[in-house]
Amino acid sequence: MSTVKNSKTPQGLLLIVFLSSCISLKSAEERLAPPRPTRDFRIEQIEEAVEAEPERAIHLIGMYEAIYGADAAGGDADAWRAAGGKLAALWDRAARNLRERQEAAVAEKRWDDAASLERSLAALGLGVEYGANGAYLLAEAKEYLEDGNDLAAFLTAVRAERYGALGAEDAVLFLERAVKARQRRTAAHFLRLADSRQAAVPPGIRAYAEGRDSPADMIKGVATVLVDRGIKVEKGRGFNDRVLGSAFFVDADGLLVTNYHVIASEVDPGYEGYSRMYVRTGDATSPRIPAKVVGWDKTLDLALIKTAYKSSYVFSVVDSISPGVGDSILAIGSPVGLEKTVTMGIVSATGRRLLQIGDVIQIDAAVNHGNSGGPVIDMDGRLVGIVFAGIEQFQGLNFAVPAERLAAALPGMIRGGKAKRPWIGLTLTETPAGAEILYIAPLTPAADLRVPDGVQVKSLNREPLPAESGGYIAALQNSLFQNRPGELVALETGDGRLRVMQSAERPALPLAEAAKVDSRERMAAPLFGIVLQSGTTGRLRPSFLIKKVVRGSVADEAGLSAQDPLLIRAFKLNEEEGYALLDISVKKRLSGYFETSMQLPALLDSSDTL
Repeated sequence: MSTVKNSKTPQGLLLIVFLSSCISLKSAEERLAPPRPTRDFRIEQIEEAVEAEPERAIHLIGMYEAIYGADAAGGDADAWRAAGGKLAALWDRAARNLRERQEAAVAEKRWDDAASLERSLAALGLGVEYGANGAYLLAEAKEYLEDGNDLAAFLTAVRAERYGALGAEDAVLFLERAVKARQRRTAAHFLRLADSRQAAVPPGIRAYAEGRDSPADMIKGVATVLVDRGIKVEKGRGFNDRVLGSAFFVDADGLLVTNYHVIASEVDPGYEGYSRMYVRTGDATSPRIPAKVVGWDKTLDLALIKTAYKSSYVFSVVDSISPGVGDSILAIGSPVGLEKTVTMGIVSATGRRLLQIGDVIQIDAAVNHGNSGGPVIDMDGRLVGIVFAGIEQFQGLNFAVPAERLAAALPGMIRGGKAKRPWIGLTLTETPAGAEILYIAPLTPAADLRVPDGVQVKSLNREPLPAESGGYIAALQNSLFQNRPGELVALETGDGRLRVMQSAERPALPLAEAAKVDSRERMAAPLFGIVLQSGTTGRLRPSFLIKKVVRGSVADEAGLSAQDPLLIRAFKLNEEEGYALLDISVKKRLSGYFETSMQLPALLDSSDTL
């Protein structure tokens, strides 16, 4: 037995050695083979994404063209021609897959998904076979009506109206529901639509819709918000830590709108202390009613909260208007806890860019701590805005988020949780010619497709910029606002290119995220308004020349100008406090090149990003 066993062992060992030699030989051949071009791996990425992620595939095709296209720096024209046919076929497959998904969403009555996919197809310049976006929205609005969700139904019907989807019968349908829900201003809105379509309206319904609510009626729809954060200890003494604000009902089933900063401790994962929220619908003797946060949009300082209380008055969010400078307005709220306070004033200015997205209204009605989150109405009882106050750099001035912005933000907040907004990675500056790209953040859609800086934005989502100056950035943000992160976006720029890219989810502080991966020299442009170019110096630390100073920026206010030599000493990013500091030494050309050291501060909460 042992002889047989020993006689077989050498043969087994030889087989193992032979196989090992083959493997080693194969491995050696692979190591000696020339490396595959990176462009081959990029093609494989596109092929893998075409079926599962068609939007991503379109984005990757755009990246490939930006890197290897005939017009790309260092691009190989022959290789691009060779890949062109394959990429065109992949693009067609991805577009066809998008269309099939959109048709399936329609068939399954997933209206929100259908509208989202239609927007991506529109970015590609492709129409859809099943009607317009408004058809999906109208169908969705009617489903909300059947489910008894009045707020979502009215908001969605108004969005459908913008596409011309509401007929005479539809207008009367929503009018009757608004009257039943005792929402006079909403009823007035749908009455105007019904009349414009020459629909027959019963006299009783018309009389209610044409009536007016008094401030005394509206006060019933305003509540005080109290956020109890326990005891705060300072210098050995304990104090009640409470946040006071206002809110107003937008639905009879207990939904209220307030400011995000009022309820922040309820949803901020960075807050580790005790926090409980209540609302009070009467005076200080009224009971506290527990409340919870439904959804919030930090970029707009808005939040949606819910209680078990059913209000006898509900504010309309569909009959809102854009007020003009000098228009009289009323603000309702609980300044320093004094419930049901009404103050009167005028609209001091519009178009103030203080939030990350869009613009706000400046008002001179007297508001104080506790007014935040309360409604601002015009003399006809229409909602104009939502008070927000306490901006540190504008002490003594009062502002309101426009009501039309609230109406646009509510669908996202109704869905629950944090409202997710898209972005493509641009910082813009307004010029007389339009919106100029000042900076492209790394690792963003715009950076992927190598969008250049210094060029004008001509259109977004194939919608040209408005003719009037002063609102270019807000108009672009409005165009992107309703999109979901992940949808396709078409960006046309002054270099003659139309780029289609997949949007990403907007970070809480976009410039803070950019500063973590980009150089301090490049961050000088979006944060401080300084566009730099290399200078000449014998020092160890690099120096620069200022190429451009953005008008109205931090650098402009500090007296810096083009061609000033500049040395960056330090850069500090304080994300928790929301600011950045640039420590520089500069020789101001307009001051005889006298060298000056200074610190430039900038808020990370930029309102010029897209």
